[in-house]
Amino acid sequence: MPHPQLLLGDCLSTLATLPTLGYDLVVTSPPYNLGIAYKSFKDTAPREDFLKWCVAWAAEVKRVMADDASFFLNVGAAPANPLLPHQLILALTDGENPLFVLQNTFHWVKSITIETTGREQISAGHFKPINSKRYVNDCHEYIFHLTKSGQVSLDRRAAGVPYVHKSNIARWGHTGGEDLRCRGNTWFIPYETIQSRDKERPHPATFPVALVEQCIRLHGKGVETRLLDPFLGIGSSAIAALRQGVIGQFTGIEIDPHYLEAARERLQLEMDRRAGELQL
Repeated sequence: MPHPQLLLGDCLSTLATLPTLGYDLVVTSPPYNLGIAYKSFKDTAPREDFLKWCVAWAAEVKRVMADDASFFLNVGAAPANPLLPHQLILALTDGENPLFVLQNTFHWVKSITIETTGREQISAGHFKPINSKRYVNDCHEYIFHLTKSGQVSLDRRAAGVPYVHKSNIARWGHTGGEDLRCRGNTWFIPYETIQSRDKERPHPATFPVALVEQCIRLHGKGVETRLLDPFLGIGSSAIAALRQGVIGQFTGIEIDPHYLEAARERLQLEMDRRAGELQL
């Protein structure tokens, strides 16, 4: 099996070593500048400095992206600091010479409560509870879909869902006779249940593997996808690349050696699990 590039280093200096136009898809989640306790990164810079830093690494991301590439940027907020995602996306898409066009905005819903037709309330997913008399629990984050032109085609049905009412398959011409419709821009993707954060998720701000898989499917390049994550963390995007068959064309960058080692271990465990299943 081809091996991915899992690179230890600062994102800016390491991105500068990657080939121009070398990637079809970028999926990443940078530090949020919300005081999260990373091991090797101080997440408390003045907001203006943080935004300048983001513009600098995003410019390198744009350089390595193919002209028809997609950049899925995951950013969260805090109830007491709700404007960060919007300030960041404006820094990347506004002004006289914007780096990107904001083509789509997705809402990653981590936990939700719905009421069934029988009036039963069902809660699903996970969130980090807060103790506050002013704010409610924050149960979602943003996924900003950025492109160079705003004209990048997507494979909407590859990330779609079956129709509840099958009569719609024949009723709507855009289905092409397939039982899949566009999922839309609201994605309920819960975290996997774990027993020990220290052992199974030793990172304070990860996204689920399934979220990256959704981005790979939606972009629509299939096994030809050259995928980059400049903030690898503990390797969720690498595992998604493995599951989607693009691991040999995956590059991840991580500044913290502890997190990078955890990513390598998680990826190896996934490879071993898949090899064991093939032998059964």
